[in-house]
Amino acid sequence: MRFCPKCDVRLRAAGDGLACPKCGHAEGGAAAGQKGPEPAAEQGFSVLEESDVKGPESTIEKECEKCGNGEAVWWMLQTRSADEPTTQFYRCTKCSHTWRDYS
Repeated sequence: MRFCPKCDVRLRAAGDGLACPKCGHAEGGAAAGQKGPEPAAEQGFSVLEESDVKGPESTIEKECEKCGNGEAVWWMLQTRSADEPTTQFYRCTKCSHTWRDYS
């Protein structure tokens, strides 16, 4: 298994060589002359930074463990197997401290 020297992504087979699916770096054979994937802008979509994402946020009265603020944004994710309950995450609206609850 080889990794791209530019971006540390695992190289994939391309023709009779290897190519990086992220930046297009190629090694050996015909793959060295092939182009990599198009940048996101050329594919018709853009990559958002986390600070750019705006959406509905659910707030709850929950005391922050770090600063004592009484309000937090919350969301749920399935972090364990499907037969286990979801994990609730909380982020303080004042200091942005994030914690989780496995209940």
